[in-house]
Amino acid sequence: MSALDAKINQHFPGVVVRKDLVKAVKGNAIVPSYVLEYLLGQYCATDDEATIETGISTVKEILAKHYVHRNEAGLIRSNIKEKGRYKVIDKVTVSLNDSRDVYEAEFENLGIKKVLVDSGTIKKHPKLLVGGVWCICDIEYDFSEDGKSTPWVLLSLKPIQLSSLDYDAYLEGRKQFTTSEWIDVLMQSIGLNPDAFGRRSKLIQLVRLIPFCERNYNLIELGPKGTGKSHVYSEFSPHGTLVSGGEATLAKLFINNTTGKIGLVGYWDVVAMDEFAGSGKKPDIKLIDTLKNYMANKSFNRGTGPQGAEASMVFIGNTSHNVPYMLKHEHLFMDLPETYRNSDGQAILDRLHCFLPGWEMDNLRNDMFSTGFGFVVDYLAEVLRSLRSYDFSDRYQDRFTLSSDISTRDRDGINKTFSGLMKILFPHGGETRDEIEEILRFSMEGRKRVKDQLMRVDSTYATVNFSYQNAGGENQQVTTLEEEEYPAYYHKMMSDADDAKGVDLAAPEGFAAVKPQPVASAPQAILEEKHITFQENQKGVSYELLFGPYLKDATKITITDPYIRLFYQIRNLMELLELIVKTKAEEDEISVHLVTSRDEFKGELQDDSFEKMRSSADTVGINFTWEFDETGTIHARHIVTDTGWKISLDRGLDIFQHYEMNDVFAFANRLQKYRSSKAFEATFIRHHDK
Repeated sequence: MSALDAKINQHFPGVVVRKDLVKAVKGNAIVPSYVLEYLLGQYCATDDEATIETGISTVKEILAKHYVHRNEAGLIRSNIKEKGRYKVIDKVTVSLNDSRDVYEAEFENLGIKKVLVDSGTIKKHPKLLVGGVWCICDIEYDFSEDGKSTPWVLLSLKPIQLSSLDYDAYLEGRKQFTTSEWIDVLMQSIGLNPDAFGRRSKLIQLVRLIPFCERNYNLIELGPKGTGKSHVYSEFSPHGTLVSGGEATLAKLFINNTTGKIGLVGYWDVVAMDEFAGSGKKPDIKLIDTLKNYMANKSFNRGTGPQGAEASMVFIGNTSHNVPYMLKHEHLFMDLPETYRNSDGQAILDRLHCFLPGWEMDNLRNDMFSTGFGFVVDYLAEVLRSLRSYDFSDRYQDRFTLSSDISTRDRDGINKTFSGLMKILFPHGGETRDEIEEILRFSMEGRKRVKDQLMRVDSTYATVNFSYQNAGGENQQVTTLEEEEYPAYYHKMMSDADDAKGVDLAAPEGFAAVKPQPVASAPQAILEEKHITFQENQKGVSYELLFGPYLKDATKITITDPYIRLFYQIRNLMELLELIVKTKAEEDEISVHLVTSRDEFKGELQDDSFEKMRSSADTVGINFTWEFDETGTIHARHIVTDTGWKISLDRGLDIFQHYEMNDVFAFANRLQKYRSSKAFEATFIRHHDK
């Protein structure tokens, strides 16, 4: 068990579970993770291996005996008839039969209907009336000669949800963790391995939790398939519901005028609309009008008077093109149905508080899933639900001031995202100035992405300067990552007249002065001293673009990096040698010397790898040598050439995030520019020690 796992168990006993146990017990049971973790939380919420093994056996036995598989429904019904009474785990939906004045339940997998439910149960669990709830039920079989009555009798019903929450204990436990540790706890709690994600990617994942702790929060995430966009909304919480974008009707979402039945927004904390994208879809214009009003005013009216609700709306969709294509030809909303891109639909987009860049997330791989401990998801879901009553949006206002150019609607979006992240990360307080600024910038970026794309859709939207001032009065500009990666395309706006050519759209005032130098233009005919900063998840970065011009014509190159130890770090060095080979004339010879530290455990791997590299390099005109620093004091990481350049790197050669090295068909494996980078800085300095 890792140090973090031990700490989680120490401070949150009884409400944590090892996340890989879900796969161990699931088998072929098609149930949400929160159902399985509810059961695991009853029997396996411990770090004692013997108890865990016993608990797994118990949970497996419960699932084997009582979970209803559709193809075994007939056998279960027979068991109930023969035994008279039986316990089942199934998804239950209740409706009112007004002709008989009774509530009747339908069991989804068991396939039985019209099971009588008393009014007290409905008052206690109103969500049974919409969308269905997973429950543990006792059912009895009592046949009657009366053809109108059903033989199925519901004796007891218990929704699979946490019964109580000690919020003060949660706050006390949170105080024992650093911010980085807490972020990793939350990542493990939603089933992800924090070691496979950088800081920015972790924040993107955690923004998906904001709808659960922030009332009436409007979020959109667009990105490629397979990145886990809908996982949180279908598996994480019993307070959220995921519906297909094609199934979201006016009656289902808001109110059925025929029956007077309130829709999903009246019963659920989060309503996530999956498959929202699709340019060929034609949503109901009445739905758009009602949705637009609800997202702005937290209420809707379908002729029966205004109805209030606090459900957060989440829109999830797949993109069919990469980011530069979308920016060059249209905008980042281009895959949405056209109804949402015309004048009526734009109002819905303008009410989005945050636009998550799903394209920054890699396809989920096995190594991205957690095997450590995290909260039983139902426990965390209850904590987040209790936080909906708080407002943390003012926590930055004594240190930072938003630009006066930012409208009320833009401020609302920024404030709600900021408040949500503060609730998730700092429910107890204790945040530092730098942490507040990090979250504020991230919140501003999420709203800026919405506004910038609306400006491309409709030129009548005014340009907004997304900046803020610190306590010292210094102005800080906020940019999106796409803006820094593709500046040639980002500040363009499409119109019918210019088609795909685009016209320049003026950048916000002061933007040019602070916009980082784009990676794509790093190689220059005239080399110059400079300092470049790269954001996490930025693509288009490669050794060739970064170092190529500065290594050209060098005959002696010294690389100092104490962390050339693990296989991927040694591979980075090999890729740098490949670049040096590409930049030199075939008849020239170049000396490359490495200064690094010997690894206590991987020393043999280093020796073997460096010797193979030396042997291979000899054949292409590279004299590769290396030395281990015996003092263990080297920390600086840089590349020095005999042509008078020193390239200082705060991360050394380790600038790329994890990618699948064994997949020979992945472009990220073959070409560096398709890898996501870590956050790092590079400084190019002239030196005279030739």
